[in-house]
Amino acid sequence: CVQPSMPPVPNYKLSMSIPEWLQAIQTYMKMLQYNHTGTQFFEIRKTRPLSGLMETAKEMTRESLPIKCLEAVILGIYLTNGQPTVERFPISFKTHFSGNYFHHVVLGIYCNGRYGSLGMSRRSDLMDKPLTYRTLSDLIFEFEDSYKKYLHSVKKVKIGLYVPHEPHSFQPIEWKQLVLNVSKMMRTEVRKELEKFARDMRMKILKPSSAHSPMKERSRGKSLSPRRRQASPQRRACRRDKS
Repeated sequence: CVQPSMPPVPNYKLSMSIPEWLQAIQTYMKMLQYNHTGTQFFEIRKTRPLSGLMETAKEMTRESLPIKCLEAVILGIYLTNGQPTVERFPISFKTHFSGNYFHHVVLGIYCNGRYGSLGMSRRSDLMDKPLTYRTLSDLIFEFEDSYKKYLHSVKKVKIGLYVPHEPHSFQPIEWKQLVLNVSKMMRTEVRKELEKFARDMRMKILKPSSAHSPMKERSRGKSLSPRRRQASPQRRACRRDKS
């Protein structure tokens, strides 16, 4: 019995353009193949800190087992770390087909004023998209049009925040900063929401939704602030323990 050869993990070379580098990453993921077995080989808990998820990604490169969409997002983040000009963020889709709901996630990419994506899917046009889309909404509508070919109607789109390039970060990934019920909205509305969000992301003025809750407390009364300041390190520790 011949051992299947393990695909080599791509290495970035200075001679590569960013689109070439992204293509090398996507080619590597395709060589791992899509996992059709029904068994998930790697456990991905979305609430884990980034550092833990990067360890899982390292494991994926060692094991060379087939992966699904969520694992591809984590692996894509891992392989694009250390490329500060490449911003990465999760894009999730909830679709409806033949009485059932389906969930899918890809890794959105923003670089040099263009959008694209990395990912894995059973369908070749529901994973990677070239870094050619001028706006985030152009990219999302491209996915929506691809879904239509398979008679899937997109119900919801969720966009997360840029993932930090710090692989040892204790911060979890923010998966759904913006949630759009696209099936109940006009395309012009969806475009407007996505473009406002994309602009805020580029200006890095958005904070994880978990960071919003203390703001609500603050608006209730100043008396809370000293107590909250004391509690925050413990609360951070609890949050880490949970993950």
